[in-house]
Amino acid sequence: MARIELDDVCVDLPVFGAHSRSLKNRLISAATGGRLAKESGVTCVRALAHVNLDLQPGDRVGLWGHNGAGKTSLLRVLAGAYAPTHGRIQIDGEVTSLIDLSLGMELEATGYENIALRLMMMGRDPRLAPSITAEVERFSGLGEFLDLPIRTYSSGMLMRLAFAISTSVEPEILLMDEWLSVGDEEFVARAEERLSALVDRTQILVIASHSREMLERRCNRLLVLDHGVLVERMEGHVSAVTDQKIPDEETNS
Repeated sequence: MARIELDDVCVDLPVFGAHSRSLKNRLISAATGGRLAKESGVTCVRALAHVNLDLQPGDRVGLWGHNGAGKTSLLRVLAGAYAPTHGRIQIDGEVTSLIDLSLGMELEATGYENIALRLMMMGRDPRLAPSITAEVERFSGLGEFLDLPIRTYSSGMLMRLAFAISTSVEPEILLMDEWLSVGDEEFVARAEERLSALVDRTQILVIASHSREMLERRCNRLLVLDHGVLVERMEGHVSAVTDQKIPDEETNS
């Protein structure tokens, strides 16, 4: 059974050379609300501060906040890209991250080779590779282009391939940074249907978004972050509380 538990989690990101440039120091301080810490002579930005979280199957969690609030940092912690500098994190269940679809793609490798590389990065069972490759081939619709290096692809073709790979296996925990919309009109419709089905079947969804309408439609829990601090938790019918309780982003930017 899938579960996510964060206990007093902090994430400090080092900013090397910041002390020697006072203007840079001031800009960083302004952008982070003044939350700068010094660790062993290195300036650190506190991206997350003392976050506690317990997610269970059935949770559809929306992350809300202005740019720099800590939404993506929290997603990266859950994806394993950032390690907590303080506190404890425990994740039970298979995780798929749709934060950066093109992560790990090799431009000189062919489409087929990139499918194999991404599946290895995602920790998929090698025995499933042939069936997954066939599904990616079918859904992406790239045909003979899969035999070519992806540096020859248009940006739309690359996103079609990356999306098809990332959504080829159903996870227990799904992480998203905004709702995805990729490719031309025909592919967008198919991608929307595929993504909706994937979200419906996953045990836990965590999605960061600037769209109130999407959060109201997809989520049953809402977390509001401000400069890395979890300042508000909302449970139940998100649509009933968003207008009254979610702070406007403009007032925090």
